[in-house]
Amino acid sequence: MILTGLRGVGKTVLLDTFRPLAIESKWLWVGAELSEYVSVSENNLAIRLLTDLSVVTSDIVISSQTEKSFGFKKDENIVNRYLDYETLGSIYSELPGLISDKLKGVLEVCWLCIKDTGCRGIIFAYDEAQTMSDYARKEQYPLSLLLEIFQSLQRKNIPFMLILAGLPTLFPKLVEARTFAERMFTVMFLDRLGHKDSRDAIVEPTKETGCSLQFTDPAIEEIIRCSSGYPYFIQYICKEAFDMYLQRLDVSSRPKIDYRKGIDEITRKLDNDFFAGRWARATDRQRELLQVIAGLESSDEEFTVQEVVEAAKSLRKPFSASHINQMLGTLTHMGLVYKNRHGRYSFAVPLLGQFIRRQQKEALRRKDQLELF
Repeated sequence: MILTGLRGVGKTVLLDTFRPLAIESKWLWVGAELSEYVSVSENNLAIRLLTDLSVVTSDIVISSQTEKSFGFKKDENIVNRYLDYETLGSIYSELPGLISDKLKGVLEVCWLCIKDTGCRGIIFAYDEAQTMSDYARKEQYPLSLLLEIFQSLQRKNIPFMLILAGLPTLFPKLVEARTFAERMFTVMFLDRLGHKDSRDAIVEPTKETGCSLQFTDPAIEEIIRCSSGYPYFIQYICKEAFDMYLQRLDVSSRPKIDYRKGIDEITRKLDNDFFAGRWARATDRQRELLQVIAGLESSDEEFTVQEVVEAAKSLRKPFSASHINQMLGTLTHMGLVYKNRHGRYSFAVPLLGQFIRRQQKEALRRKDQLELF
């Protein structure tokens, strides 16, 4: 399974809700957050998998033997061997073949050891999976290795499930690594909330016992507009508005939150907390390109290279189509944009276009102030 979508739509939260359901149904749950370090080499991936697996198998006894005590006593001790990291690592090192052969062998042995314990299978769940890549120049293919291993195990009817959560750049990477990946996964694309669900996300928490504040209807509509239905932004804005009103001296006489009065301050804080770090990683030329994209009418949905070329003609130094393609590739790697299957691009960060437009307005305002002096 693949859980994908922009940041802030709830991928990690949904992934976390799967875990207790899996455990209740007698599946073992192996999970972690991936990083680029894991995909540096196939060996790093192998260590990651064995390490994560050992956490849930380390209490499983795979053999026992009786040892007599030294000396004149006739005491006998039962020594158990567990399926811990040391054992998994030992099996891995002793098996012949390539890394893929060794990993398949370890996982097959693991299933033989646990299948009679009442366990229905093992789920390997990894967040931030879009950080994984293959490196042909270094002859390292950890992403392809991961797909190959699970496809091979499932062909043998070994119940090991792979769940990957990540940005929309994830699925194209998987298909590029292995064409069969398109048929291998069920893809769930998480999108922003509709108006009713957004309203419920704002209102329902304030109905809890002991909640001293509520949002006014105009404030609710303003939060929905500013958040565009993205759960993270709804949560962020509501918390900031709630905290702001709780600290007011007259809160007891005014239990209704009129968020609109603090919108500029909260938006500025959101820009600093969520967008500024990502914006700072872009070069001046990349920012110029992103500003052109943000100025497109369709920038908050999808855009094409040709649309960007046309919009950039008014610049002092326009962008060529080849240059835009190259820069979009870099921006995709940075997690700022992604290419969908229709040959169109979108921002990988929700509401990034709005942030860029706010930055442009702020820059113009500062320029006007300087000219006054």
